[in-house]
Amino acid sequence: MDFLTGDAVKKPVASRPAGGGEAVIIARVDDGDTDRQRIHAGEWLVFRHKLLYLADRQSLDLRREGVMLRRFVQGGILAILLVVSWAQAAEPPLKSESFLVADARSLERIALRGDPAEPMPIASITKLMTAMVVLESRLPLDEEISIGKEDVDTIKGTRSRLRIGARLTRREALLLALMASENRAAMALSRHYPGGRPAFLRAMNVKARMLGMHHSRFVDPAGLSPDNVASMQDLVKMVRAANEYPLIRDFSTRERAEVLVGRQRVSFGTTNRLVGRDDWRISLQKTGYISEAGRCLVMLSELSDRPVIIVLMNSQGKLTRVADAQRLRRWMEAGGAVAGSRLAARSG
Repeated sequence: MDFLTGDAVKKPVASRPAGGGEAVIIARVDDGDTDRQRIHAGEWLVFRHKLLYLADRQSLDLRREGVMLRRFVQGGILAILLVVSWAQAAEPPLKSESFLVADARSLERIALRGDPAEPMPIASITKLMTAMVVLESRLPLDEEISIGKEDVDTIKGTRSRLRIGARLTRREALLLALMASENRAAMALSRHYPGGRPAFLRAMNVKARMLGMHHSRFVDPAGLSPDNVASMQDLVKMVRAANEYPLIRDFSTRERAEVLVGRQRVSFGTTNRLVGRDDWRISLQKTGYISEAGRCLVMLSELSDRPVIIVLMNSQGKLTRVADAQRLRRWMEAGGAVAGSRLAARSG
């Protein structure tokens, strides 16, 4: 029975014209006769239908908003779970074949992949040791040295913009070796050492032993030979030691410099794309590459308000080591850290 009219109503049916417009209510009314009549509802039925229609629309809108809200919440939860999973992961999701991350003060291990004591080729990371030996020699930094035939790369055949016969100061050669990874500059520095290159190489290996780098060996000052090897834990010690030299910190983090080569000023740039970026606080860095080592990177930087030493070895692709450094930073900012032992302290 319709509570407005008192008529008995059976199975109301609503229909809407195909072209839109007002809906028409069709009802079956039992007026007590045996005949069943079909009538159009009055205005009050149309009005009531409008109310029902609007209520249905509002309910549909609310359901849609509920679905959107659920998806938004689910998406936020998923993002949180991803961050938590990164933080709880046994290691950060890096692409480098091997890596070691350690606290720069305590040498406590933060993240590791691979054997930290395994010797491996280190390419131009060698130049950090070269720089320490040069500075400890206390030879005049403003003294001019020359590029000779003995400084040409006969191992890998790399090119250089420092032509044979060019003269530059020891300071400039050190800057180019650290910032631009200039091989001829590093070779010339070793040749202009008391006793020549053989004495320089002996000094490099003695310094390594003094730092407790027990799995290291240096056979050339530029890192061109695959026989220049060190373990990842050795590199952590070398980076921490090199960071004690203000000039190494300065030169390794320069973005660009001009050097007078003959009568022409030549511009050189850093080999590390992270240097100079506002979102990175890098105290010291050195890149390296030869085919046997892959692309390597060592760096001392502040991550999550703590100074850390990063060692990335054998990164495939020109941008992998830079992308890995970015991934490592996100992992640490998410709270990632692997409980690990302290690296062995320096020993004589």
